Amino acid sequence: MKTDIEIARQAKMRPIVSVAAELGIDPDDLELYGKYKAKVPLSYKGRKNEKGKLVLVSAISPTPAGEGKTTVSIGLSQALNRIGKKTSVVLREPSLGPVFGIKGGATGGGYSQVLPMEDINLHFTGDFAAVEKAHNLLAALIDNNIQSKKHSLNLDPRTISWKRVMDMNDRSLRKIVAGLGGTASGIPRETGFDITAASEVMAILCLAADLKDLKERLGNIFIGYTFDKKPVFTRDLKANGAMAVLLKDAIKPNIVQTIEGTPAFIHGGPFANIAQGTNTVIATETAMALSEYTVTEAGFGFDLGAEKFLDIKCRVAGLNPDAVVLVATVRALKYHGGQSIKELTRENVAALEKGIENLQKHIENIQQFNLIPIVAVNKFASDTPAELEFITDFCRSKGVRATVADVWGQGGAGAIELARLVTESAEYSQAMGLRYRPLYEMTDSVQQKIEKIARKIYGAQAVDYTPKARTNLKKIEDLGFGHLAVCMAKTQKSLSDNPELLGRPKDFIITVREIEIASGAGFLIPITGDIMRMPGLPEEPASERIDISESGEISGLF
Repeated sequence: MKTDIEIARQAKMRPIVSVAAELGIDPDDLELYGKYKAKVPLSYKGRKNEKGKLVLVSAISPTPAGEGKTTVSIGLSQALNRIGKKTSVVLREPSLGPVFGIKGGATGGGYSQVLPMEDINLHFTGDFAAVEKAHNLLAALIDNNIQSKKHSLNLDPRTISWKRVMDMNDRSLRKIVAGLGGTASGIPRETGFDITAASEVMAILCLAADLKDLKERLGNIFIGYTFDKKPVFTRDLKANGAMAVLLKDAIKPNIVQTIEGTPAFIHGGPFANIAQGTNTVIATETAMALSEYTVTEAGFGFDLGAEKFLDIKCRVAGLNPDAVVLVATVRALKYHGGQSIKELTRENVAALEKGIENLQKHIENIQQFNLIPIVAVNKFASDTPAELEFITDFCRSKGVRATVADVWGQGGAGAIELARLVTESAEYSQAMGLRYRPLYEMTDSVQQKIEKIARKIYGAQAVDYTPKARTNLKKIEDLGFGHLAVCMAKTQKSLSDNPELLGRPKDFIITVREIEIASGAGFLIPITGDIMRMPGLPEEPASERIDISESGEISGLF
């Protein structure tokens, strides 16, 4: 069986100017990064397209067995083009942390990939580097101001919440002391590093409507307090202009292609377990302006990325999904049913019966938003007819349409039935004027927002707040930020905040440890369980498998 990278190398890519031209993008407007990737001007975002339909792809709770949400998104977009629907797929950019940590790559798989996969998985067009530099510029300006004699804002170093970031998993940098080495090297203080995908600058980039909005949001970042208890923001340091300059190219969406030549916009990369987990508003709106169908994904399970897509991104941008696809796999559901990871290739309908509760909860969650779910069973070679039939029959017994998709092995051809279900659902939704219903009102208190998510989406019995979290709640109210949205930081492995609780846990309590303020992005981040904003590397990092030959050929990315 060919690996993903072998399949990708054998694919014949078209010049990106040809792919973009099919969407009506003038070749002279493209900013080329070689032959196969380019940036698109912001001017295309504002074009009106009454026929544009938005398809959201989400998934059940992730497992080590894999669900293939990105692969299904790509395969579905290819299938929609095969049945005559002008379609683009819009995805996030991979972070180097997971690429060299666990995943080894994040551009789909098999015959449903985005290309050029090596470039996308590595430095791509430099967007992550720009976010990192803009974030760390602010960190440097903060420390500089603390030491300043003439232009000091009288910042209290003990209250500063802004850390530094880097795009790599490195647990050793979570907590550090900066400024050692004497007065010439700064003022010593405790700080640390987050991963770039968790940066508020990344969140802002993904929610900004344009360059003006980007600069304004950057200026609204909360830094800390002065010694006389006055709040300090980025605009007080006059930093947002310079930060926006560093992001002047990163704000423009990137266009590449799938293995079948479908246009793919890949832009922005916030994680869904510690940020909002969706690509940029600008990329989504650009694709919708130029396509009949836009397929986009939200990170991890529906309880994380999709909830944030709907309660944060759609609310900010005025978007409304016309169809929702929920990805499940036989292997993952058996894992949720208690089957050992080593035994997942063995038929076990009994384990499916137990694990199917996870799928059922995610179906119910979609319906809570007044949306119609379609279940896509992402096929693996080890799946048996009895197992596949069990899942599709279960869905139909609940009044939910479901189909098997073989997008890894067949590309778009393996998702034709899924594409037909999506078009039927989208056309029905538009004809009936169906609108999604947010889970909470912005006028709800912060605790009400948190508890609605925890109870309704996760299925929690209650929410507990540590003393630190309660102190944070008071600070949020004192600052006047109670109206902001909520972006929960929670493990992706479980509906609860305990990664060991698989399937559909019940009667559990969500514990909020602390609540971070992301006022520039426009949301608050309640941190639950043991979730970390700087991941660590696993025992055997994917980097051990990644190599390059003397001729420059990369291996190990998959």
